[in-house]
Amino acid sequence: MANRKRTRAKVQAKTASGSAQQRRRKQTSGRKGGKSYSWAVLFWLAFAIFIFGFFLFNREAISSGLQTVRSEMAARKLPQEENPAPLPGARPSVSIGSPSITPGSAAPPASAEPSLQPATVSVPDELQPLSGSQDQGAGLVDQTVPLEPPSAKDPPVQPSALQSDQAQEDNKSEAEHTPVDLRERVLYFTQIDRDGTILRVKVNRDLPFSDSPMTDVLQALLKGPSGDERQKGLISLIPPDTKITSATVRGNTAYISFSEDFQYNTYGVEGYAGQLKEIIFTATEFPNVRDVQILIEGRRVDYLGEGIWIGSPVSREML
Repeated sequence: MANRKRTRAKVQAKTASGSAQQRRRKQTSGRKGGKSYSWAVLFWLAFAIFIFGFFLFNREAISSGLQTVRSEMAARKLPQEENPAPLPGARPSVSIGSPSITPGSAAPPASAEPSLQPATVSVPDELQPLSGSQDQGAGLVDQTVPLEPPSAKDPPVQPSALQSDQAQEDNKSEAEHTPVDLRERVLYFTQIDRDGTILRVKVNRDLPFSDSPMTDVLQALLKGPSGDERQKGLISLIPPDTKITSATVRGNTAYISFSEDFQYNTYGVEGYAGQLKEIIFTATEFPNVRDVQILIEGRRVDYLGEGIWIGSPVSREML
């Protein structure tokens, strides 16, 4: 009996311990299920908040996109007109004697020759010439007008261009027929004789009259002899690149300023003397000029070349 009681007690203890373990397992599983359920609810709640915020911040872009889709769908649903109405200002139809071909009708045979008939142009009433014999009514009037082949036309010339060309031609003709006031001037060039003697030759030239006759004469002198004068053996000893910077007369002295090229002569001492004589004799041909002061770029120089004095006014008697 005692053993049975002990066995029952052990069985009851094991049963109680097993039931306690089962209760603990149920409690643990319930806690785990509640935790997973709470995490799922939080996830979907956060996702819903994100979607709502996205649509809230992009509602303008979404609405514009929906409107664009709606307009495209409405445009696709509109029926297309098979024969649209002519636009205002469209050109009238012109038929050139060929038979009209409508859809579904048979084309004319290729061997048929086109009829050479005048074209029929539909012209509105407001474009018709007003004449007593022509009917004036509303609508369009059929008028037969022969078509002419297009011809190339010259572009219109502006009246101003014609006037300017005509004015230029008139000025040229007036300049040709207007007499030029010429004055006889004296220039001096150089000629080398057969025995090597350097001679001074006087030349008469007809030059246009101006307010600066001395400058005109000196410019003609710097250009050198003409073709006929070269054939006679005349030359100029003035350096070819020489230029006149100024020429004035004060009292009886002419102040003539030359460029730096006037100081460089390839013919040596005789070349310097010859070029100075050409200048002095040409300038003193004017009655109010007695001597000449040579200047280089506006400044006074004592000597020209090798020992030829030009520091003071030079006259013919000093050469």
